[in-house]
Amino acid sequence: MLLLSIDTSTTAISVALHDGNSVVAERNTLDSRAHAERLSPNVVECLRDIGAAPAELTHLVVGVGPGPFTGLRVGIMTAKTMAYALQLPLGGLCSLDALAWQWATSTGAAEGDRVLVATDARRKEVYTATYAVAAGPSGLDIERRREPEVSRAADLSEGERALPTIGAGPALYPAALPH
Repeated sequence: MLLLSIDTSTTAISVALHDGNSVVAERNTLDSRAHAERLSPNVVECLRDIGAAPAELTHLVVGVGPGPFTGLRVGIMTAKTMAYALQLPLGGLCSLDALAWQWATSTGAAEGDRVLVATDARRKEVYTATYAVAAGPSGLDIERRREPEVSRAADLSEGERALPTIGAGPALYPAALPH
């Protein structure tokens, strides 16, 4: 298995390769205006890092936002084109779900723990969703407790603002998202 993951839903242009056990290569470029210029080179560099050719890819997944339209369009259309050309299965993943999963697996979160994911939506707003850790078929899993939405950080409920928060939101709006 060799899965290519693409996410362009934020200012980061992120690409990773996963072999079924772990991430074997990744590239992240932080530039809100270079999605079209950096995405393909990031893919090529990741493949080169492990000595693989595009024909060796077996699966493709792309972040589907929420995020700014231009960045999303670049990532989604690149993934769709590659999937078509290489005849690969293509899946979409809510980018906030991916951040929640990363939090749960990297922090030792336990069943019942909750988190708010808040990313930059620009114009003084954040994209948010809330999650809880739950028991899954193969261990712990995450459950989305509220669908993604866009709002000002200060307009979130008091309960949501009290949750531990991941993403760019706390750095951008520390008074509203202090945890």
